[in-house]
Amino acid sequence: MDPKSIADQVYTLAAVDRTDTLSPLVKEALEVIDYCLDAHGPNNVSLSFNGGKDCTVLLHLYAGALARRLADSEKMRPIHAIYIPVPSPFQSLEEFIDEAARLYNLDLFSTKPEVPQVESIVTPAPQANRSNYIDAPKAVGKAKGGEGMLQALETYKERFPHISAILIGTRRTDPHGAKLSHRNMTDPGWPCFERVNPIINWSYTDVWEFLRRLNVPYCALYDEGYTSLGSTFNTFPNPALLVPHSPSEADPHPQPLLDATASSPEGSKNAPSSLNGNVTSHPHPTPNGTTPKAPLQTNGVQSKPVRYLPAYELKDGNLERSGRGPSLPQSK
Repeated sequence: MDPKSIADQVYTLAAVDRTDTLSPLVKEALEVIDYCLDAHGPNNVSLSFNGGKDCTVLLHLYAGALARRLADSEKMRPIHAIYIPVPSPFQSLEEFIDEAARLYNLDLFSTKPEVPQVESIVTPAPQANRSNYIDAPKAVGKAKGGEGMLQALETYKERFPHISAILIGTRRTDPHGAKLSHRNMTDPGWPCFERVNPIINWSYTDVWEFLRRLNVPYCALYDEGYTSLGSTFNTFPNPALLVPHSPSEADPHPQPLLDATASSPEGSKNAPSSLNGNVTSHPHPTPNGTTPKAPLQTNGVQSKPVRYLPAYELKDGNLERSGRGPSLPQSK
């Protein structure tokens, strides 16, 4: 990718007429990033990057902000970044992270937190009365990743003591994001960093509008119905994106029968569903252009493949984490 082309792209979008709802959000995010760079200096700022959609937006914006500061003959330096993996990450996600590091020239430092499980946030299906849906309590899984995060940041601070600010792709609707501002210091007892949240005011829809309009590469899992990525322990395709079909509906393109374990969570060490093998996803695939799970054989009868719409087809951003939990919700 050409960093200066990215700079032209994002700053042009920021200057678009305010009738474009994305424009003021991009402008705000770039102003926060530029202020951070002025306050700390480019060499003292890092990016938290785990391959998810939000930090992918932030990576593209940050690359543009850095490139805009370059002189005509000056080349882009490697971008400081930290990757804190969850236990049992998706192989497809890690492949995308490697590809993004190459595309954007990231100086990516990876830490391996020594915790057995990660935080599991479960968003229950909304009821008929949805007035209290967002404020309703959410179930929490077996263990949180806070200890691993603390350990990772301590290691990072020891290794790179000059880093004083970390850009994070947190949004206000994320867990623990409601009370955050654009700039927050780490809590007492944690390594001293300023946490900078340039896209805190973005919605789920805004994120996908940005990625698709600007043709930003993103992890292929999102085209398979995943809307919020975590560990393979707690992440599944979003049931809100399941493509319904009639049991009597014939499959016009039958596939060879496979053993049921080939597409079950237990059948793969790295992922709960079959992956399409792509590292990055084209931003504009057809809604049903994702790789479905292999058809299963039940009593010798081939069932229709389970299919999900891509993540950007999710209309209700409140359902973003409906695919997170200890097990895949059963459809009725």
